[in-house]
Amino acid sequence: MRKLVAGINMTIDGICDHTAIIPDDEIHQHYTDLLRNADTILYGRITYNLMEYWRDLAKSPSGEKSMDDFAFAMDNIPKIVFSNTLKNVDWHSAKLSHQPLKEAVLELKQQSGKDILVGSRSLIIQLMHLNLIDEFQLCIHPVIAGKGSPLFKNISDRKIFKLLKKKVFGSGAIILYYAPIPEQ
Repeated sequence: MRKLVAGINMTIDGICDHTAIIPDDEIHQHYTDLLRNADTILYGRITYNLMEYWRDLAKSPSGEKSMDDFAFAMDNIPKIVFSNTLKNVDWHSAKLSHQPLKEAVLELKQQSGKDILVGSRSLIIQLMHLNLIDEFQLCIHPVIAGKGSPLFKNISDRKIFKLLKKKVFGSGAIILYYAPIPEQ
């Protein structure tokens, strides 16, 4: 069975906002490697629209190796987009899901292949409620945003996790790798 990995960037105060963090070459390289070691990424509409930036960068590289490498990896990984408002997607490596989230993810997990990534805050919350996430990779940046959308908004049930490992970056950002512990 394939593993579903939730990977997301956040600030110290738990806010998921790509404009609040300051990724560097080391972090871009980490996420490039993560994408290359997976074969599917799941997005909601908002994050999908945000990630279209990387499609454009892949078409017109910046000359910054770490950003360009990430853009190429992002451009190539198959994306499945879950949206109630989008009618189509125009990225060559993306498709719009017409299945309910739970059904689609359960089907993907049964297929052979590499890890499945989920990088949208809204999908992470939904999939956590469905107990379908196998690993959380929370990249916490040394920034306090002060406002924005917290990752664990509207979570009312207690969840317990086991720390698998951690990775510290030169910038002071840290990725905490957690596995959920099923409730007894």
